[in-house]
Amino acid sequence: MSSFSKIKALLPQLSNSEAKLANFVLDNAQQIRTLSSIELAQAAGVSQSSVIKFSQKLGYKGFPTFKLAIVDDLNLQSLKQLNKSENKAASSDDPVIDLATKLIQHQQTVMEETLQLNQSDDFNQVIAKIKSARKILITGIGSSNIVANDFALKLQKIGLPALSQVDEISASAYLATMQKDDFFIAISTSGDSKSIVKLAEQAQKNECAVVSISKYGNNALVENSDFTLHTAFEKEPVEHAGVLTRTASTLITDILFLGLTQSHSRWQKRATLANENMKVLRHN
Repeated sequence: MSSFSKIKALLPQLSNSEAKLANFVLDNAQQIRTLSSIELAQAAGVSQSSVIKFSQKLGYKGFPTFKLAIVDDLNLQSLKQLNKSENKAASSDDPVIDLATKLIQHQQTVMEETLQLNQSDDFNQVIAKIKSARKILITGIGSSNIVANDFALKLQKIGLPALSQVDEISASAYLATMQKDDFFIAISTSGDSKSIVKLAEQAQKNECAVVSISKYGNNALVENSDFTLHTAFEKEPVEHAGVLTRTASTLITDILFLGLTQSHSRWQKRATLANENMKVLRHN
């Protein structure tokens, strides 16, 4: 997992000093090769203890292993790809075509970083649970609801017992009928929405397996999940629009869907037939 992806994903939940250090690392990645922990602290304007704690927060034993991870990432990718400012922010003066180009760049970045935050085994475990589930409930909060509905429809196309519920009351009522052999998929970018956390808690009380699709790092939803798939963080081109968060979450659900269809030829045929039937309905 890329150290740069970890840092970007954790940015929204960092303290001021941690964020200051994180931004320095992202903006000056090449300098980290030659800096000691003391020198990095001085350059970033934080204490040496902050550097060590920050390294540990990212999952490294200390600064030396964090520094090695940075060097490894720099060797694998060009500085242009890793630089925080590679994707310029959209401006109100930009022509529409330029806005579209910048949006594509941001979407590509968030998708690449989302992939780096997850392992193949993470996807395979969730795919296996979906395959064996007697019932599947998918719930998304805010803009994630669009992703939940889309994923439920895809699963229905291949004959899987999936349902998407928008509001907490309906989801809770359906969860009351679910048990050990069922699967609850919770989608929340922040992972801190009280309503979806309560639903995850209810699912676990019913011995129903839970997978969360949320931002990288610890949050209440992750703590109440059996499986976790992470989405990367990228600043939205328009505040609260949820464009990039949907991009990241949709990538996760699309990977799961492709993994399911490719694992069974019968499901591939069902998906094709469902699409053909939908085309007929549109033209009638």
